[in-house]
Amino acid sequence: MTDQPPLHDPAELTRYIETRYHARHRDQLPLLAELSAMVEAVHIDDPRAPAGLAAVLDRMIGDMEVHMKKEELILFPAIRNGGGPGIENPIAAMRADHDNHAFELSEIRRITGGPDLPDDACGSWTRLYMGLEEFMDDLQEHIRLENDVLFPQFERKTRLEA
Repeated sequence: MTDQPPLHDPAELTRYIETRYHARHRDQLPLLAELSAMVEAVHIDDPRAPAGLAAVLDRMIGDMEVHMKKEELILFPAIRNGGGPGIENPIAAMRADHDNHAFELSEIRRITGGPDLPDDACGSWTRLYMGLEEFMDDLQEHIRLENDVLFPQFERKTRLEA
């Protein structure tokens, strides 16, 4: 599979999102949460440590799994079947979830200061922040593809049919 999203084919774009982003988030988040818990425990006395990050990541694991399942089982099959009346409702729900994910990303940035890695950070802390940057970039692009490319194709169609 190419890493270029098929922007003008909604059905293929849903498949791309599932394989490129959903699968990746499912791999990334548990590892980041585990690594964060370890860094927080080892550096508990360091005021620069990302205290509370593991809790945010653990919460995101559940929230994002529910979100991705709703897309995979409800919204994406509807899109692959051409949309239709009522599709604006699951799209609105996904947009609301995306707003929540964006808030969680802001929490990650607040807790990690960017993420801004201390000069004397250990290897685990370095891997954590590198992984966080990759995850945050992936999630932002995932959300952008859905909000700005995929969803508007069906929101316009629904308005025109009304």
